[in-house]
Amino acid sequence: MRELIANIIKLEWGMFDKVNNKGGRADCQNNKQTFIAMRASQFEAWNQEVLQSYLNDLLEAEASGRNLLTEKYAYMMEFTSPGEFSAIKDVLPEISEEKENLIEEISRIKMEWTEDMHARYPLAASQGRPLYSSEDGPNVVSIETYMVGELKTYSTNTLALLLNMIKGIKKEGKNLPVMILNNTACKYGYKSVDELEEKLRERVINK
Repeated sequence: MRELIANIIKLEWGMFDKVNNKGGRADCQNNKQTFIAMRASQFEAWNQEVLQSYLNDLLEAEASGRNLLTEKYAYMMEFTSPGEFSAIKDVLPEISEEKENLIEEISRIKMEWTEDMHARYPLAASQGRPLYSSEDGPNVVSIETYMVGELKTYSTNTLALLLNMIKGIKKEGKNLPVMILNNTACKYGYKSVDELEEKLRERVINK
């Protein structure tokens, strides 16, 4: 699993590093360690089937000269910059009805989980992003839009496996975004997301 995740992140970083932004290179493109920590936190919550399928997506994209990270940010523009998106949408891979349905179901479950996470961990979960695409703007990307943009770059096989994994997690009464946030907290030296939330609360009280 560890090697699988490392290979995924290596490919993703190579693509992320090459993303061309309209306003020039973004600050986050110069922070490789944060990128690694955030992506590893997500992938460590996935099972091996989903990881292997997504690695295959990345390898196939690389072999055909596609940059999935560029495509992810381009898909987001449908909500953040509709005018600019209309000018580039024809060069993006078309999303099939099957993929749309899978993305819709995954998004619905993940947004329910995200709402719950924000209610339970309001400080730790705060990313400076609004929750929903309806709140997007030219310089504002919601959690929903970011998530959907990424999901659109996954293959149908990866989406189907991811949905199956998500249904299993839900059946167990767990929350995937909380699992990912907990992984992130641990990477920054906390024992758990609960400890992180408590420390952040103490800082607010002591201000």
